[in-house]
Amino acid sequence: MFEDIPIKFFKGTHRVRDPKETIEINEKKLKAAGITRLTEITDLDRIKIPVFSAIRPTAQEGSVSVYAGKGATKEQAKASAMMEGFERYSAERQDSDGERTIVDTYNNIQRGQSSVENALNPRDLILPKNFTTDNVENSRLEWIEAEDIISEKNIYLPANAVFHPYIPTREVRPSPIAIFKGNTNGLASGNIIEESVLHGIFEVVERDAWSIFELTKRNKKEINPDTIENDIINELLDKFHKEGINIKLMDLTADLKITTIAASADDTLLKDPALLTLGVGTHLNPEVAAVRALTEVAQSRATQIHGTREDTIRADFMRKAGYEHMKKMNKHYFSKEEERIDLGDIEDKSSNSIKKDIETSIEEVQKAGFDQVLYTDLRRDEIGISVVRVVIPKTELYSLDEERIGNRALEYDRKARRGLI
Repeated sequence: MFEDIPIKFFKGTHRVRDPKETIEINEKKLKAAGITRLTEITDLDRIKIPVFSAIRPTAQEGSVSVYAGKGATKEQAKASAMMEGFERYSAERQDSDGERTIVDTYNNIQRGQSSVENALNPRDLILPKNFTTDNVENSRLEWIEAEDIISEKNIYLPANAVFHPYIPTREVRPSPIAIFKGNTNGLASGNIIEESVLHGIFEVVERDAWSIFELTKRNKKEINPDTIENDIINELLDKFHKEGINIKLMDLTADLKITTIAASADDTLLKDPALLTLGVGTHLNPEVAAVRALTEVAQSRATQIHGTREDTIRADFMRKAGYEHMKKMNKHYFSKEEERIDLGDIEDKSSNSIKKDIETSIEEVQKAGFDQVLYTDLRRDEIGISVVRVVIPKTELYSLDEERIGNRALEYDRKARRGLI
């Protein structure tokens, strides 16, 4: 299904191209995607870890129009912001998408009474607790084709899980319905489609592990920073520590054994509750996961300081609640653990091949009990950027949407209580 493309860049991230080359190749495509400006906001924060913003004023209603990019270097952060802008552009429905979507009920498809043969049960996407339709199988939904990496077969899944923002088509009557709030989980871009798919898988796994921890507070091991030998990680940690910002690194990996690491940051000088920030990263290489978590903390801080994103309502709530109260509410991220693990003790399962890393990731997904890994190609011809939406049915989404809680987290908690995990 995928070509065997070698990884050529290994400095804090694994990519098939140097980020500088990615910028040079794709910078001229910004205008076509509606991105009017790339802005460095690194200097807004005293830690000086690179962060960039991409501004796209034409974003569809229901989506944000300012995107942040992070990285251990300026080139990585700039490429990150640029590629996120391309992702968001590509995920929006376009007129041409009507040719590859259908509107029908799940039951009609299963009975062979539809123009397509196979569809994913919408319940496998974990419906919100407040979903008002008891019989979603007979609800008119909009569907789009995806490819299952495991079976190598095509399957239709609700377009609600692919497009963002999701606005049900008005071209068909009666109109289809939305079954949950949209999000960008599993939306990923890359230099090639293989890279996009791999990073889409990582994001879905990250949200799954993070959701399980948020629900159960059980899959956490604090990482001893004194044993870290990676120069990039130590440089990032030094930048925080020199400015009086306490960083706690935690392994949140659950039973899906692709490493997920979280970094919490406590600014002991400013004591601003909105700067009690968190970063999470997932990768087959634990060191890359840690770099992603740390640079995401820097991104979160710069975003709050910059104050330009449309989704900073939570920061306002935190400031009203107060610094000490927010630390107490989130003690599972900020309290010290008696036992620690070494980052070097976490197995590195990465390779120098994107295809091999996809195969390893799929194996770990299957070991955890999942039997489908779906992706929809969202490449837009006018910009020619590889963008996909990856969906792994039944993975948890609580960290994104508190109304969507599946059985997986509850089962994990039950096993943990019995000492089985």
